[in-house]
Amino acid sequence: MQVIAIVPAYNEENTVGSVVSVLNQAPLIDDIVVVSDGSTDKTVEVAIENGARVVELKENKGKGGAMKAGLEKYPADVILFLDADLIGLTREHVENLVLPVLHRDADMTVGIFEKGRFATDLAQKFAPNLSGQRAVNRWVLENISDIDMARFGVEIALNRMIEKNQIKVKEVFLENMSHVMKEEKRGVLKGLAARMKMYWEIMKYFTKTGVKK
Repeated sequence: MQVIAIVPAYNEENTVGSVVSVLNQAPLIDDIVVVSDGSTDKTVEVAIENGARVVELKENKGKGGAMKAGLEKYPADVILFLDADLIGLTREHVENLVLPVLHRDADMTVGIFEKGRFATDLAQKFAPNLSGQRAVNRWVLENISDIDMARFGVEIALNRMIEKNQIKVKEVFLENMSHVMKEEKRGVLKGLAARMKMYWEIMKYFTKTGVKK
């Protein structure tokens, strides 16, 4: 079975290189695709320098749109989704996420931060199903028709698929891993605004799918 890693990235020049570098060390990963979601910094250059293929979107499509663009360009049997701003990613984390899907013990794995940073650990304890670190069988994704419209609500879309189709899911604890918070990337005010926008997109998609049920 072919396994690819898709890394949606929006202005992540400071961290995307280290994420790609770790993926290059993981023998289970056949290909690495960074989807630059309208980035205006050096995300594309850094990703290429570290050995990734790049899908470059000229306009920001949101996380769901970036994931779909990567899937359409580079199909595979199993897809590992990772955020581009991860801190502490290791080869072991990658293997722990991918192997249960390859061994058919799960159709999807969900990575949960543990023993990383207090703020990110706490956030995932309150909302573990919003994790962006997942390995997924392709057929699961093919049944989500509006994944590109979900933007930051893409994890909600995946969770809806789990609920409706009795998909086998395994939680994987990712020790000593976290990510750079938006407030650290953009400053307190701009970072908080970006966080509020993210939550709004999640709630918008959650409300939309909730009405359809």
